[in-house]
Amino acid sequence: MQTLYIFLAVPAAIVLFIIFGYNRLIAKRNMVDNSWHNIDTLLQKRYDLVPNLVNTVKGYARHEKELLENITKARSAWMNATNVKENAEAENMLGGALKTLFAVAENYPELKANENFKLLQEELSGIESKIAYARQRYNRTVMSYNTSIQHFPTNILAGFFKFTTRDYFQVEEEAARRAVKVEF
Repeated sequence: MQTLYIFLAVPAAIVLFIIFGYNRLIAKRNMVDNSWHNIDTLLQKRYDLVPNLVNTVKGYARHEKELLENITKARSAWMNATNVKENAEAENMLGGALKTLFAVAENYPELKANENFKLLQEELSGIESKIAYARQRYNRTVMSYNTSIQHFPTNILAGFFKFTTRDYFQVEEEAARRAVKVEF
């Protein structure tokens, strides 16, 4: 009789492990997806602000055509990005262009005093903070998810159900550390 209980308990334990393990992996994968969608929403809001910012600056800095074109190219690259890596590359482009834009704005006192520019700059600054936090949250959820699918014995379950690791959202180190250079 005891052997029968053991014989039934082992398969039941295996089935429970599979059910709970699978559900845990699904929950973590959904957290990663949700975190990514939060970043995407904030990026969309930021990219919606960019044309307004560019138009405000155009009136004051007409000879900064190349800079404004770079911002527009970065926005287009983001809109056409299909994965985390392409999105990060577009972010690097825009981040550098916006740093340069705000450095250039320092040389236009009348632009710095413009109420529209101030409001757009403040709103963009707030969004940047939210994006930085959302990226950190996304990377934490990716780390948790990737760790879960790599730990034994969950890795067997993950492999069977084709759970794959996700990419971290990484900003290019060199671009982030490079000082903004403004030349006239």
